[in-house]
Amino acid sequence: MDRRDTVVDFGGEGPPIVLLHGLMGRARTWWPVAQWLKPYGHVVALDAAGHGRAAKTGPWHTERFVDDVLDTIRWLDEGPAIVIGHSMGGLHAWGAAATAPELVRAVVSEDMAPDQVGKSVDEWRSYFDSWPVPFESLAHVRAFFGDLGDYFTECVVEREDGFHLAAELENLYEIAGEWGVRDYWSIVDKVGCPLLVVEGGRGSMPPGQQAEVAARAVDGRHVEVPGAHHVVHLAAPRAYRGAVEAFLSEVLSR
Repeated sequence: MDRRDTVVDFGGEGPPIVLLHGLMGRARTWWPVAQWLKPYGHVVALDAAGHGRAAKTGPWHTERFVDDVLDTIRWLDEGPAIVIGHSMGGLHAWGAAATAPELVRAVVSEDMAPDQVGKSVDEWRSYFDSWPVPFESLAHVRAFFGDLGDYFTECVVEREDGFHLAAELENLYEIAGEWGVRDYWSIVDKVGCPLLVVEGGRGSMPPGQQAEVAARAVDGRHVEVPGAHHVVHLAAPRAYRGAVEAFLSEVLSR
């Protein structure tokens, strides 16, 4: 697939800023964040494999996703990138920085923990099975997901019988299944660039790990946003923006 089919270009000029979505998401979910990021650089977002317009074929291991991120940075050909990732995207951002440090200038990870060994996707299956799919309209999507309604309207596609999640659930189960059988501390320990870790106070990650990620980094910092759920940039947009802008201002002044 042409790289242009998997990358959304939000505009802006300057150093590349690459946005990586979480599991079930897609590049266009970053639109609200991209608007205030554009003064800091050239903002693009990537559809991860199995999501959005990207290929729906495996393999689904983390290294494949990291390679896709690095290939995107090389394709942009604008120098080392600031990589900002939510959840799964945060993991892939760590991986990119650890694998090719010359291509990553700084990383922001949002509500992702490196060790979820033992966590089963079976809990997710029962939750997804409860969804009233197909949704009858985008208004139905918004009503069902409440404060995440606008986010999920970007994650569905219309078919003849209504709206369905753009990603295939079986692919998502396989992607998340890997997180339950391996940890990623070895990747975290290789991140040598500036790192900002943003944690939701009501997020779903194991406690304490995100602070440790920042502590292990050569140049890391950790911000916990009280009361924010897993999607911090939507649950607490002002707090998220303040933390990220302060971090970017510091990084770009060096």
